[in-house]
Amino acid sequence: MFRPQKHFLEEKGFRYKVRKDGKKVFFGIQADSRIFTSYHMLLKKTKGPVPSSSHTGAHSAAGKQTGQATTQDIPDITTRIRIVDFMLNRKTAAGDTFHDLMKRGIFETRFPLHKEDKVLEKEWARWTEMFCKQRIGKIRDYFGEKVALYFAWLGWYTYMLVPAAVVGLIVFLSGFSLFSASQISKEICEADNIFMCPRGDYSGRYQRLSDTCTFAKLTHLFDNEGTVVFAIFMALWATVFLEFWKRQRARVVQKWQLFEWDEDQEEVAVGLVSCLDYEDYELPLHRHSYWRSTVILVLTLLMICLMIGMAHALVVCRVLASAFFSSSSLPFLVEQVTTAVVVTGAVVHYVTIVIMTKVNRIVALKLCSWEEPRTFSEHESKFTIKFFTLQFFAHFSSLIYIAFILGRINGHPGKSVRLAGLWKLEECHLSGCMMDLFVQMAIIMGLKQTLSNCVEYLKPWLSHKWRSRWGSVSEDPELGHWQRNYLLNPVNPFSLFDEFMEMMIQYGFTTIFVAAFPLAPLLALFSNLVQIRLDAIKMLKLQRRLVPRKANDIGTWLQLLETIGVLAVIANGMVIAFTSEFIPRTVYKYRYGPCREAHATVDCLTGYINHSLSVFYTKDFQYPVKIKDSENVTECRYRDYRNSQDYNFSEQFWVLLAIRLAFLILFEHVALCIKLVAAWFVPDVPQSVKNKVLQDKYKVLDDKYRMPQEKLNGGPRQQCGMGLGPRTPANFTPTSSTIPKKTEV
Repeated sequence: MFRPQKHFLEEKGFRYKVRKDGKKVFFGIQADSRIFTSYHMLLKKTKGPVPSSSHTGAHSAAGKQTGQATTQDIPDITTRIRIVDFMLNRKTAAGDTFHDLMKRGIFETRFPLHKEDKVLEKEWARWTEMFCKQRIGKIRDYFGEKVALYFAWLGWYTYMLVPAAVVGLIVFLSGFSLFSASQISKEICEADNIFMCPRGDYSGRYQRLSDTCTFAKLTHLFDNEGTVVFAIFMALWATVFLEFWKRQRARVVQKWQLFEWDEDQEEVAVGLVSCLDYEDYELPLHRHSYWRSTVILVLTLLMICLMIGMAHALVVCRVLASAFFSSSSLPFLVEQVTTAVVVTGAVVHYVTIVIMTKVNRIVALKLCSWEEPRTFSEHESKFTIKFFTLQFFAHFSSLIYIAFILGRINGHPGKSVRLAGLWKLEECHLSGCMMDLFVQMAIIMGLKQTLSNCVEYLKPWLSHKWRSRWGSVSEDPELGHWQRNYLLNPVNPFSLFDEFMEMMIQYGFTTIFVAAFPLAPLLALFSNLVQIRLDAIKMLKLQRRLVPRKANDIGTWLQLLETIGVLAVIANGMVIAFTSEFIPRTVYKYRYGPCREAHATVDCLTGYINHSLSVFYTKDFQYPVKIKDSENVTECRYRDYRNSQDYNFSEQFWVLLAIRLAFLILFEHVALCIKLVAAWFVPDVPQSVKNKVLQDKYKVLDDKYRMPQEKLNGGPRQQCGMGLGPRTPANFTPTSSTIPKKTEV
């Protein structure tokens, strides 16, 4: 009975116990103590107790289902779980892995067992602890270094968001001082005799500029002089955040004695000790194929083109929505066509993101499998780069269109660029393109932070309730414990990856277009406070225990954060230069406005609105009879810099373009120089950590050198001063004396 399962476990060298609950059969497995002894000897572990065995509970149903579990009666349990999991993944003599047996229905799953950790439950995985410090050390002891570093990084990111959120809120609120006092807002609100050209050539109506008074005031909340200062501040903030995180990470891993940990050495050591016959061990070597790399590159570019095509599809959707709302019988929709189109486009974009996230994951996994990475860590790194690249274009392509393309390729009234020769391309809001970008950012980020968090928590909670409803728990304590863990939601090797990816996208929204949405850091701060506890509750109470993984940094994610920081400088510079009205306002002040003359007694922006709107004569419309209220209107205005004679670009347009480009170059160089200076000024590793590592190296070499010298000289040698303080004798404890004979897990 259960011969395939037993044969597999025996071939792996496991001892096991069997428990039945009527429907399923649970296998508890125990590894030989020599495996853990060899592991510690290979990695020269001389501190702390060394484990002797690992006992893992597993699940099966009449030889059909199985899973792994562990109890927590000994220290350093994460190492034992990781080694046992690695052993299960290795191929047998017949070439089968555990995953192969799962496909054939012999096993169902495997998982480590949770234990009741009152400290984590009371001081970490509770909503009431939202504003309390995390117990990173306890998280590491329970979930391993990889998970602990994720929560350490997330906590540090949330902490550093506080100054960014405060400054962003101040910049936003400072706009209220200009809400009614701004000269531009006053001119717009008093412009009853200025008519704006209709949205379409063949239909629509002339709208008074004063009708946009409220939107003009709202625009100045986030499009003012403080925007430039805030964008530079966020460029500096992104650099300081990363540099201080590197220092924080160095302190943490040095405390864990993993500062110089070698991942390749760890992989080889685990592979050696998990192989029962040393001669059968095959070292996984690095592989590279130019043909495979070329195919993967081409396929990735095709997917990026698909993402850009999706952005164009959103443009078509917005154009059709504009035509639909313009012909609507509802007066409100007709008057607020642009706002309705922006909201509709944002919602459609969010739905597209949700769908394409699933598609991008499948594609990225396929591309990684073709690349044949050497280890799981290498596989995860390659998968991270590919998946993030696709996700970046899925999330930000529409925002790039709104920020830098929307309204700039439309032509002019009387000669508009049309989609398929029928529908006129959409235009920016009458108050400017910054309003469109702000609304798009607010809706997408708001939906992602609210709906995504709700789904992320409710889905595993409801799933767990459903599984618990149909599952039974035995009165036998051991079997009941295994069953309760089995009824928890399953996890996959990329469960932690999903959490990191979500934070990377949020970080992109927080920094890349922050000039158009100063409230992004504040929204991210509130979201992260919830995210930390949500992830804690989910990992500790709703999901099976993750297989612990060792790490001494966050890996590829750090390079992605640095890349996002550079993109943020470029994007914010372009937003201020080409999307915001900052450059036109500044140029008008000192070149065209009243302040170009000395001793001006009026506001420097007096007359800016009339100066920034071009004139179009209604007689040049091809079908003027279809425009409502056109009898008494001989000219209308539109946002552009064109001549009123031939509607070509005016001299002012080219002057502004040159100044925009000069500002962009200057802004990016200043911001990047500030980033470089900040990165140089703040060392990645604190001096205290460097000194501690140096002292540890000295102690190891000193102990190795002291013994032969004492034998040669007939006594202890004299101490040499090296500026490292008094020498502490090495504490060598024979490894074998600390190894218990047998420990059950």
